[in-house]
Amino acid sequence: MFDIKEELKKLPEKPGVYIMKDKDDNILYVGKAVVLKNRVRQYFQKTNKTERIKKMVSQIDHFEYIVVDSEMEALILECNLIKLHRPKYNVLLKDDKMYPYIKVSLNERFPTLRIVRKRLNDGAKYYGPFTNAYSAKETVEYLNKVYRLKHCRRIFKEGKAETPCLNYHIKRCMGPCMGTISPEEYMGSINQVINILDGKTDEILEQIYNDMLKASEEMNFEKAADLRDKMAHIENLMQKQKIDTFSENDFDVIGVVKVLDRACIEVFSVRNSRMQKGENFIFKDISTETEAELLENFIMQYYTEGNVPQKIMFKYELPSQDLIKEWLAKLSGRKSIEIKIPKIGEKMRFIEMAEKNAEIALQNRTTAMEDEEILMDLMNLLNLDELPKRIESYDISNISGTDQVAGMVVFENAKPKRNEYRRLKIKTIEGQDDVGSLREALSRRLKYIATSEEFDKNPFGPKPDLILMDGGITQIRSAKKVIDEYGLDIDVFGMVKTDKHRTRAILDENGKEYDISQNQKLFNFVTFMQDEVHDTAISYHRKLREEKIRKSELDEIPGIGEKRKKALMDKFKSVKRIKEASIEELCKVDGITRELAIKIKNN
Repeated sequence: MFDIKEELKKLPEKPGVYIMKDKDDNILYVGKAVVLKNRVRQYFQKTNKTERIKKMVSQIDHFEYIVVDSEMEALILECNLIKLHRPKYNVLLKDDKMYPYIKVSLNERFPTLRIVRKRLNDGAKYYGPFTNAYSAKETVEYLNKVYRLKHCRRIFKEGKAETPCLNYHIKRCMGPCMGTISPEEYMGSINQVINILDGKTDEILEQIYNDMLKASEEMNFEKAADLRDKMAHIENLMQKQKIDTFSENDFDVIGVVKVLDRACIEVFSVRNSRMQKGENFIFKDISTETEAELLENFIMQYYTEGNVPQKIMFKYELPSQDLIKEWLAKLSGRKSIEIKIPKIGEKMRFIEMAEKNAEIALQNRTTAMEDEEILMDLMNLLNLDELPKRIESYDISNISGTDQVAGMVVFENAKPKRNEYRRLKIKTIEGQDDVGSLREALSRRLKYIATSEEFDKNPFGPKPDLILMDGGITQIRSAKKVIDEYGLDIDVFGMVKTDKHRTRAILDENGKEYDISQNQKLFNFVTFMQDEVHDTAISYHRKLREEKIRKSELDEIPGIGEKRKKALMDKFKSVKRIKEASIEELCKVDGITRELAIKIKNN
């Protein structure tokens, strides 16, 4: 058994990397230390910590460490482990899988140029990731059109394909599958494409221009026109991204904007005095990190071998700036990398432009982040293990035990998903039994999760992360019992109201109340959900009652129209109770005379 107190005593006074793990051996956090003994012990001392670190420490079951020879080696190892394992409590770069890359498949005999969502270690050349997917797609389509590159995924080695593809027929492909071009000639075009993506267009344009003149002198006017158009296309493509105000030709500008517990980092990449890309990254739950600390974490994750520029410019001095410079130089294979922190002038204005873009990106994401913030608050309040992205809520509606129904509402990412709301007519419960009705409704819903053979015809959608019952401890325990019977792991709580039927708090199965009155956004969210599920249930119950009123045995009695029928149903709730009522009781209903009361009794 791992004894944290004893293991802390064994920590060496050497540089290294420490790895915090939970009871299931999942990596929670990776950090570097100049002195392992001092750094790791700090986590377990009674000092002021952020809520995020407190929660992380509460989950630590054991830790591991790797001793290295220098702080530089610790930095490199920390960086690699963070990228590999993406620990839950490290400040992480947004998952690149949602951003596209431009891929040049150099591992193929006839390489292709295409958009991909994942970067592999397959010998291909990748550009990106790009936050503007449309721009990346437009660039690929443009270059494929200009250079008539192979589009299809045919794999062939020697000889010709049986039939060429459509792109060959419409002159959108050079036709390597038909043997019309050698691998060497084809690679010449690919190399030009790579140089364009790298921003090296001057030599390419000069070469195309000379080839165009030569073709013209040889009176090969069709080829000359084709080269002229190619040159115009390339100039047009690069003109969109040209920067005229800077003489440097290989640098990145990074702008950081931090608002409360979230931030955005914008990166402008300039190569050969041309903007190659501008992309932004959103960070959350970073209230205690300074801009400089956030920037240092970002740089360690953002830069990889092959994408480090000669110069990087930003506003803040990094905590480990000399170490970061040395690491970037090793990563790039250069003797040194320049880090510039301008104070005035055009370079400072460029940083301010990056910050402005970061600010706009952060504003554009505000609504989505506020929704996620609500879910984060809910997760932390209820001490849930994961963000409750899908929440379901249930309510029972009836009047004196008749026409019992259940309402089910679904919220995904804090927004109502009304196309997945469900209304269930209770079939097996008679009389006023809210608990029994709830058990039936939940059983009908949860069986599709627990029973795999029912999955394909599941009318309810995927498993919820959280169930919020409209009710108190009785409803919670009843729901929990059904969940346990199906062997499911779903958190369930109740939404309780005041005597005036207003939302008060969230309740667990042990009767503990979680106050939400101090968090207005969370309070509004829970109130909205409680109102939605109540309205869904009661509107369905009202609909069934109105249908019953329209179609009943009362329709057979002369003199009983819709108005009198409704008055009778409002008074007695069911046809059975109307039959059981005395003539005197029937006469008390508006519009029911003694003569009509006798007809009702005799019917």
